[in-house]
Amino acid sequence: MSITALIAATALLAGPVPATAPTPLTCQGQSVDQTAKISYRNEIFVKASVSTVWKLQTDVKNWPRWQQPVATIERLDRGRLRPGSAFRWTTPVPATPSTPATTLVITSTIHQLKHNQCLRWSGPAIGDGLRIDRGVHVWTFERVPGGTLVRTEETWTGPQVESMPDLSRQFLAQGLDTWLTDLKTTAEQGR
Repeated sequence: MSITALIAATALLAGPVPATAPTPLTCQGQSVDQTAKISYRNEIFVKASVSTVWKLQTDVKNWPRWQQPVATIERLDRGRLRPGSAFRWTTPVPATPSTPATTLVITSTIHQLKHNQCLRWSGPAIGDGLRIDRGVHVWTFERVPGGTLVRTEETWTGPQVESMPDLSRQFLAQGLDTWLTDLKTTAEQGR
């Protein structure tokens, strides 16, 4: 047996090498809550300019036009989105074995924002029988050949969501994956 074959056989017997956790996404040096038990991260390539994607994502009052899960939204301040800007939005949540169907009311406050590059916001999400004490959400937008690479990462904290981590992570993943897909579809259609 050659040395190469021996090394390959040893690697197969040892199993896969555990992946190291990626560096958290940041906006102006600030990341999600790295101590949170509930987290999810994903990315998507969008065949559209960074400015097109940025305009869709930061025009929060028009989210319901392209994001079916966003039922309502209200800006709590005026002008361009900036650090300190806040908005309240709602999204329906189906029943689970441990929570009733409800509508989450989410109040988000922008903490960091760098034009065409990144956003970071946080806030609570509260519904009948469901509470996320604090969600922290980071978005990054990177110009790449042929379009934009959009990355997002979010964390949730609070006793209720932490008591059902797998289910919470599943709902968080579903929500962010749908958001990314809707953002891609809308940006690529030029809406």
